[in-house]
Amino acid sequence: MIIPMKSDAIKVGVSNMLFNKKDLQITFFRSSGPGGQKKNKTESAVRIRHLPTGIIVTAVESRSRNTNLERAFERLSARLKTLQSRPVPRIPTRPGRAARERRLNLKQHRSGIKRERKGGLSED
Repeated sequence: MIIPMKSDAIKVGVSNMLFNKKDLQITFFRSSGPGGQKKNKTESAVRIRHLPTGIIVTAVESRSRNTNLERAFERLSARLKTLQSRPVPRIPTRPGRAARERRLNLKQHRSGIKRERKGGLSED
């Protein structure tokens, strides 16, 4: 649900994010695809452009303008959240002593198997 505020803000109900009206450029256009005369006559598709970041989001699924507007705001808030979140940097670690020993034992075991295989062929 989209709630217009008295100030220059729009509150989106699902994500509870506040958007400044000056930061948004909302355009309505005719969507393509099946739907007949109703879809061809009405401009129910929504394109929202977030001016500070340049993110453009569209919603054309529904024949209802309000439904498409809500979906577009949900997508915009999701995109902005992904922009704001930073991945946790990986801390490089070295393998422990036990891990190194296990790896060396496995390599020695494998090389022993191969040595036995070679030794068996050379005796014939």
